Amino acid sequence: MPSGEHHSRLVTDFRGRSAPEPVTPAGYAALIDDYHLKLPLPPRIAGISGRHHPESTDTWLLFTPRHAPKDTLAGQLEFALKWEGINLSVLSALFKTVDATEITAAVRSSPTGAYARRLWYLYEWLTGRELDIPNPGKIRAVPVVDPAKQFALEHGTGSSRHKVADNLPGTREFCPMVRRTQALEQYAAKGLDKIAREVIGRTRRDVMARAAAFLLLSDSKSSFWIEGERPSPQRALRWGQIIGQAGSRKLSIEEFERLQRIVIGDARFVRLGLRIEGGFVGEHDRTSGEPIPDHVSARPEDLRGLLEGLIAYAERSVRGRIDPVVAAAAAAFGFVYIHPFSDGNGRLHRWLIHHVLASAGYNPPEFVFPVSAAILRDIDSYRQVLESYSRPLLEFIEWRAKEDGYIEVLNDTADFYRYFDATAHAEFLYRCVEQTVERDLPQEVAYLQAYDRFARDIERIVDMPAAKIDLLHRFLRQGGGRLSKRARENEFAALTDAETATIEELYRGSLRNIE
Repeated sequence: MPSGEHHSRLVTDFRGRSAPEPVTPAGYAALIDDYHLKLPLPPRIAGISGRHHPESTDTWLLFTPRHAPKDTLAGQLEFALKWEGINLSVLSALFKTVDATEITAAVRSSPTGAYARRLWYLYEWLTGRELDIPNPGKIRAVPVVDPAKQFALEHGTGSSRHKVADNLPGTREFCPMVRRTQALEQYAAKGLDKIAREVIGRTRRDVMARAAAFLLLSDSKSSFWIEGERPSPQRALRWGQIIGQAGSRKLSIEEFERLQRIVIGDARFVRLGLRIEGGFVGEHDRTSGEPIPDHVSARPEDLRGLLEGLIAYAERSVRGRIDPVVAAAAAAFGFVYIHPFSDGNGRLHRWLIHHVLASAGYNPPEFVFPVSAAILRDIDSYRQVLESYSRPLLEFIEWRAKEDGYIEVLNDTADFYRYFDATAHAEFLYRCVEQTVERDLPQEVAYLQAYDRFARDIERIVDMPAAKIDLLHRFLRQGGGRLSKRARENEFAALTDAETATIEELYRGSLRNIE
């Protein structure tokens, strides 16, 4: 360990994060502290408690004294890989700090060990540099990612040199990791995609087609509303058609640029294509004009590599049968953190969710989960998830304001956008998908079925065109089941009082049939 530093002392606060009890930082937390790594803390860090029955929390993974690792580089790395899984952000920063001979020594201390071989592979994968380590001989290959701890490819690609199978979800250019949590396991066990197919399977095709069209348009409008825009009906319909085609075209930077042109529409005051200036999300000081960032985007010179990595991740995760909602969250939130364009990033980020889900065959054919509508209903949680990573990141980005109102990032930040922990993002997206399947889809189907019953009942008592029935239904909905005096004296003056009373009862009856 550097400078003879040790983690023998107990702490109750670690880099501003309160511990539930006095603990000794271990694993990645110890490595961050010992090597003064400049990066945000992982969402959950490990500590050794003085008690034999410590209770972990959402932000601390606590262990008993008998789990304490050796206070050496090799000891802390083995502990981290064994109990915390793979944190590429910490490992990448560490490998840039320590000399290769120290990693070589750590691997050689247990050359056939599963964690040593994982460490060996990850060092060479992240750095592109080979270590001087002999072949470990005829031993069984182990997966690089422990699938019991983190989401990984179903089958990895073997490396005979390291005796491992590379099941990492992405490439060196872009590889967010997602931890397996109780919430994610429960969501996955629900089989929401199968539930959606069951609802669709027992619904008349014409009703389902109308429901799908409405939900698609709702998703399009909601995606604009999240950005504070009120699109024209034509613009919302056009973007809805693009969402409906998600997954049908191969992903590429050119495809992203095509989509940006469509979503922006009037580009007279927006520079299209990848940014050539520093980007941030936030405000400008009203007096000085100085930028006040809430989020700093990736540097312009890193955009192409990051997007190519993101595209590879989306394709690799789908082929490797990673949970589609997890993969969609990692790719889509990674896109919005990178923020490759001057405008349109939010809507493209939500389009990317649909692209990954459709590419994986998760949503039923010709049906789109209206996740933007679910996001809009819980916009505060959406912002909290976005800021859960972007806000702590601000501390580690060096930048200066430019005269044109933009910013210039002064340090190398690419890894911050490559290797973030997307667990919270996956949980949030799964919650949105759950709402669309258990709330939006059945409610819209029930509404349309009730409408059809109402229309049939109206036709039995009065001869009325379909457009007029639709207007009547809309007036009744607006009036809470009552036809307004204005409607009775104008559009529906021909109805008798008895017919009006019957129609109002029919409307209320149709609503009672909605579960």
